[in-house]
Amino acid sequence: MAFLKVIKNRSYFARFQVKYRRRREGKTDYARRRRLVIQDKTKFATHKYRLVVRFTNKDVICQIVYSKIQGDFVMAAAYAHELGRYGIPVGHTNYAAAYATGLLLARRVLKKLNLADRYQGNTAPNGEDYNVTPLGGSNPNPFRAFLDVGLAHTSTGSKVFAALKGATDGGINVPHSVSRFVGYDGEGKKLQADILRKYIFGGHVADHMADLQEEDPTMYENKFARYIKNELNSDSLEEMYTKAHAAIRANPDFVSQAKAKKYTKAEQKRFNPKKLTYKQRKARLEKKKAALAKASA
Repeated sequence: MAFLKVIKNRSYFARFQVKYRRRREGKTDYARRRRLVIQDKTKFATHKYRLVVRFTNKDVICQIVYSKIQGDFVMAAAYAHELGRYGIPVGHTNYAAAYATGLLLARRVLKKLNLADRYQGNTAPNGEDYNVTPLGGSNPNPFRAFLDVGLAHTSTGSKVFAALKGATDGGINVPHSVSRFVGYDGEGKKLQADILRKYIFGGHVADHMADLQEEDPTMYENKFARYIKNELNSDSLEEMYTKAHAAIRANPDFVSQAKAKKYTKAEQKRFNPKKLTYKQRKARLEKKKAALAKASA
């Protein structure tokens, strides 16, 4: 009886290859993206907006994005590194900074759509759940967006939902549940508003600062060196975030930062020889020929 050797060639392995590159790299959850992008046929040519929240090691990124066949288009964006203009010089990746970035995005996009005066949002955040109420009549409906968390873990207390809370308090209608906010009691099925308010105004950071300053002053000076440099302590954080929220509402416009200096041709350094023109090469050749003729003579 003859036996046939199975050759596992390129065609064999291609059947088990993941189709999309970003799915292979673990960057995009296409099943979730499809649900966030597909629009009802009854709403033809109407954009379906997403509140995109992403975190890096040093920044928080909040964007309002809509999709077309050509790809994604960013309608407005806000970044945590902008919070320095509003009086928050440090701590740009904590829970309170994520809330402030979401608030900045909400006020910015509503001002762009001329809805900022109609939908002020929650001007005095107290930790209670807030949803935008339509004004009715001839007034436009509130701006609606759906939360896009990407590949982040949506566990209770995640900073993704701090940005969502800031956006809803800013006046954007984002469908959500309180079960993922800080302070939600899973057994009692109730949100403890005082705990959420504490996190919004940096109370958890203030508690850690006070405890560390009392227990280990050396570690406190090392860990909170930038806070100390900016003359911030555990008693001044809530006031700082309160003033920042008011400043964001007063002027949420984007201000472009100064770009890096462009060097002129005279200032640029060359590390390779400059390319010669045709005339220069010809003159160089004639000079070499004359030198050879002189040497042979």
